[in-house]
Amino acid sequence: MARFTLPRDLYHGKGALEALKEFKGKRAMICVGGGSMKRFGFLDRAKAYLEEAGMQVEIFDGIEPDPSVETVMRGAEAMRAFEPDWIVAIGGGSPIDAAKAMWIKYEYPACTFEDMCKVFGIPALRKKAHFCAVSSTSGTATEVTAFSIITDYAKGIKYPIADFEITPDVAIVDPELAETMPKKLVAHTGMDAMTHSVEAYVSTANSDFTDPLAIHAIEMIQKNLIASYNGDMAARDAMHNAQCLAGMAFTNALLGIVHSMAHKTGAAFADCGAHIIHGAANAMYLPKVIAFNAKDETAKKRYGVIVDYMGIADRNAGDDEKVKALIAYLRKMNDDLNIPHCIKHYGADSYPAEQGFVPEDVFLARLHDIAVNAIADACTGSNPRQPSVEEMEQLLKCCYYDTEVDF
Repeated sequence: MARFTLPRDLYHGKGALEALKEFKGKRAMICVGGGSMKRFGFLDRAKAYLEEAGMQVEIFDGIEPDPSVETVMRGAEAMRAFEPDWIVAIGGGSPIDAAKAMWIKYEYPACTFEDMCKVFGIPALRKKAHFCAVSSTSGTATEVTAFSIITDYAKGIKYPIADFEITPDVAIVDPELAETMPKKLVAHTGMDAMTHSVEAYVSTANSDFTDPLAIHAIEMIQKNLIASYNGDMAARDAMHNAQCLAGMAFTNALLGIVHSMAHKTGAAFADCGAHIIHGAANAMYLPKVIAFNAKDETAKKRYGVIVDYMGIADRNAGDDEKVKALIAYLRKMNDDLNIPHCIKHYGADSYPAEQGFVPEDVFLARLHDIAVNAIADACTGSNPRQPSVEEMEQLLKCCYYDTEVDF
């Protein structure tokens, strides 16, 4: 038996933020990140709509990119003091992911972060509050997913929290919020969405319910991402829908080792001066993982189906040729989006550099531990080809040096 879970309600299209006016409750806490939602007026609008609905509203702001365990604990404490019956998270993946983890701790104060990280082990929520997610970026799709990514900075590791309990009750997908994204964010979140779609389609947990969502998301991203990056706002609006479809696919079909590797490398070199931004990590690693997974015949055929829908190779070509075409296409997308091809050339500003911010000796010294952690990541189990630690080390080396995957 399999399960397919999505939010109870999804409001989409321009002006969808106004749905907050219809919420029923006494107190709402808005969780938000940096200044962009304030700067563009969306935070004030959300607060006003909730007040129009008759609620008392409190704001928990300043949630950082790659939210920390400490931020989660502070937010949960604020919730316990205010006692909201609605938690409304607005912004990109970081504030929404953080608010999901805060929600768990708010409802179960004795729950530790280690407890939260037990895959599909969270007790029933909604005893104290319901959850609404309002997305402002077009990539993570956390507004419709059963996942949250929280960083333990002491260990330098990003941990996925995975449980259908943290799927939001309401998702608001209003493209007006996404139109404010800076160009670099468009690129990274867009390739995150592409990775979600591709990994969901070849995941061992794919189904008749997830495949159409994944394929249509791929088609929409192929058509709109580069145009969105170059300032086409109609394409930007379409990408906001596409990433949400990708999220609906992967929250039910799960993901694979592109995400396992991105989770475990993202903060692993923070002491060298920067993070490897999640969407950029996915963009760099996806072509390498496709080459690795294509050694599995079932995965190779499914990559071939993706290529057929994308129309980037002769439909009569063999699957090996189609896989090569898909890898080449994704690498060209990275070029068009100014994303490097490997960690060695990943600059501290995320742009291609002759010498990236991660020194070779540091990478090699940490390689084994990163590989072990990636194998243990929640996303690895649904990858179509299960790597050994040694193979994961080889694959990570390919992602560092941009070398051929021939194993």
